[in-house]
Amino acid sequence: MRDLTKGSIFRLIILFALPLLLGNLFQLLYNLSDTRIVGQFIGRDAIAAVGATSSLNTVIVGFLNGLTSGFALVTARFFGAKDLPAVRRSIAHCLILGIGTAAVLTAASLIMLDPLLRALNTPDSIFPQAKAYISVILGGMVISMLYNVCAACLRAVGDTVSPLIFLIIAAVTNIGLDLLFILVFKTGVEGAAYATLIAQGLSVALCVIYIFRRHRILVPSRADFVLDGKLAGDMYASGTSMGLMISLVGIGSLIMQGAINIFGEQIIVAHTAARKLSEMYMLTISVLGAASANISGQNYGAGDISRVKECVIKATLITWIWSAAVVAVTWLFTPQLTRLVTGLNDTAVISTVTRYMKFNTVCYFILGIVIVFRNSLQGIGSKIAPIVSSLVELAGKFAVAWYLAPKMGYDGIIISEPVVWAGMAVVLGVSFFTNRSVRSEKIYCPPDAMKKTAG
Repeated sequence: MRDLTKGSIFRLIILFALPLLLGNLFQLLYNLSDTRIVGQFIGRDAIAAVGATSSLNTVIVGFLNGLTSGFALVTARFFGAKDLPAVRRSIAHCLILGIGTAAVLTAASLIMLDPLLRALNTPDSIFPQAKAYISVILGGMVISMLYNVCAACLRAVGDTVSPLIFLIIAAVTNIGLDLLFILVFKTGVEGAAYATLIAQGLSVALCVIYIFRRHRILVPSRADFVLDGKLAGDMYASGTSMGLMISLVGIGSLIMQGAINIFGEQIIVAHTAARKLSEMYMLTISVLGAASANISGQNYGAGDISRVKECVIKATLITWIWSAAVVAVTWLFTPQLTRLVTGLNDTAVISTVTRYMKFNTVCYFILGIVIVFRNSLQGIGSKIAPIVSSLVELAGKFAVAWYLAPKMGYDGIIISEPVVWAGMAVVLGVSFFTNRSVRSEKIYCPPDAMKKTAG
């Protein structure tokens, strides 16, 4: 466990973000290994099938993961306030609320799967494979949720190294299982999904064993699992805010995916490859946002608003340094990286990916502001502004799907995100600097509901 309320902010950001970055890289390896192995051993149609369902995955599984991450921000504030009994109660409530929500989402998503895929304009040629892949992923949603609860709670108390180790083990396992299911068992694209879930299950088991052996102080007692309405309400408010934020982003991506699917398989494959590269590049910015959320949460709980502001400014500057490096890599190596990710040597696909990446990455400086400010607002308990920024993103993507894409083709898709990021940056910047706690720098005082729960 690491106390994030003391010491150099810059050093804390790096120490917190680096293991988280490496962990997320290995998490991303799940998807990249699926894409590469599926593309090389099954074919281009299989890549399109996986890509055509990625935004649906983001909406549903992303909401659940965002929900549990939001729960853990309450845990971080309790830890910053040095209230360990409340930390344990909050962890117990993470599990209760997370499992209940996962069960409902799994049932609902599987019942509605066919209409959802049809609404996305999934081509008939890849529909069976797309359905096979995403149904396995959605059916195992609770596994993803359990890992996210364990990892988020460890991060809330400053431990980012342990989840990294478990993800490395799981990622290596995932690659081996991909090859086993696809090459030996001949299970097709759904085998890659099974491999992902089994690997995630392994990481859950390792997390649980580690917490029991090394962090017994975080293990809830039976009494902690008695549902407290006030604590559950506060956690669900925080979790729903972050879950909706991610889900609204995903809904925007769903709308965009529907527009993209109309352009045919070549564009679907190219966009899938471009998004895989984008995910790798955005990962550093995302983990800096996560670092900001947790550091801001602990310092907000400790009542030190000046450190919250210092964290936001320094994390944003680090994202700009990273963005400059990404622009250089993009302009020099995108064709080679596209071949590496897809296993294909299709010149049309490579050309489309290159066009997309060269335009998008120069706008990552704006994206850095969006990610850091949005996560920091979540960390200090602001629930409205992050959702409003996501609504701005949703409205922008809706406009692209219904207006720009039909008029400009895929170029309308390419320019959409940077334009939306600019609008979100304005909303989030104004919201942060006009936030009452940030302006007054008053010592944080938990709401009465949290005081009574922690007492």
